[in-house]
This record gives sequence, structure tokens and C-alpha cells, in this order.
Amino acid sequence: MALFRITRAVDPAPLLRGEGLYLRPAQSDDYPAWSNLRENSREFLTPWEPTWPSDDLTRGAFRRRLRRQAEEIARDESFAFLIFEDRSNILLGGITIGGIRRGVAQAASLGYWMGAPHAGKGHMTRAVAVAVAFGFSTLRLHRLEAACIPSNIASATLLERNGFQREGFARAYLCIDGVWRDHYLFGLLEGDAARGQALRGPNVG
Repeated sequence: MALFRITRAVDPAPLLRGEGLYLRPAQSDDYPAWSNLRENSREFLTPWEPTWPSDDLTRGAFRRRLRRQAEEIARDESFAFLIFEDRSNILLGGITIGGIRRGVAQAASLGYWMGAPHAGKGHMTRAVAVAVAFGFSTLRLHRLEAACIPSNIASATLLERNGFQREGFARAYLCIDGVWRDHYLFGLLEGDAARGQALRGPNVG
């Protein structure tokens, strides 16, 4: 048994509320909005993401995504959320706390994407704050990590706004759009977040 596991169960479908938005795991009826937003944002997202499978936007692939999502939550391995605007319920993007490592690490990696029509409006900065609070308070992590391509200034800026510190540079770190790309590495400790504005405590419903 791993050391230092969380001592209370996490709702298999947590709802996290933040400033003007909320996060929840994807559901089957999210497919039309999800596939439409991803397709319309393809050109915008391609430079920052792994190569999309040929069937990535099909309903079958979405069903597989939902099964994997449920399995990973049940195993305490990864928590993937879609991000919605609070008043309109419009889908904005997605965010994941993944690669959870328990034992002596108590750490995880943060990944995110924002639909092209909603980028540059502060939504992801607020969504990251909510995810960070969930990671430290509910998942009881000690450390969150994130990485971004050096030219992705917007991503680096939103991480720094949430208290992440640039800790290093990794050569050919991830295969992005079919090419092994260098990345800046960022980290945030529970104590860092508690001293800043990132950990304001999510409203988990």
C-alpha cells in the first residue's frame, strides 16, 4: 500500500466552482459541444498539443475517453475536468490533474487547453486556481508540476499568476505536434499556494 494516500474518498464526479466558471468531469451529453469546440480550435491548439489521432473527435473516441476518465478517477491516477462559463454553461476548455504520484512524492502534473474563442480572457487563469485548490485541499497533494513550450508566453504567464515558479528547462521533453520540443518546467508547492491567492479553496458540490 502506498504511503500518505488521501484519507477520505473523492466524489467520482466532483463539481468545482470558481470565479465565473465551474469545472466538472465530462459526461456523454457533452460530446456535441466538446467536438465542436475542439474542431473549431484545431488550428489554435495544434502547435501546443500532441498529434491528434485520426478519430479523435468521433463519438466512439469520446466514449473511450469517458471510460478512461472514470477508471483513472477510481484509481486516483488522474482527474480530468471540462471548464464551463457559470452563467451560460458554455464549454470553454479543459484541465487535468494527471500522473498522480503518491508515496513519498504526493505530486501530480497539470495540463490544460482553452477553446480558441475563449482564449485571452482570463478564464484559464481562474480555472487553474480552482484546480490547484482542489489538488492541494481535496487530493492532498504536496506538489503540482506543469510544463510549457518556451514560446508559449500566455501559458507561462498564467502559471506564474497562480504562483508557479519556473524551476528548470528540459530538452526535447514532450512530443508536441509530432516534434520533440523543449519545455520550461514549473512547480508549485502546497505552502506556496497557501501563501498566495491560488489556494482560496474550491466550492466542491
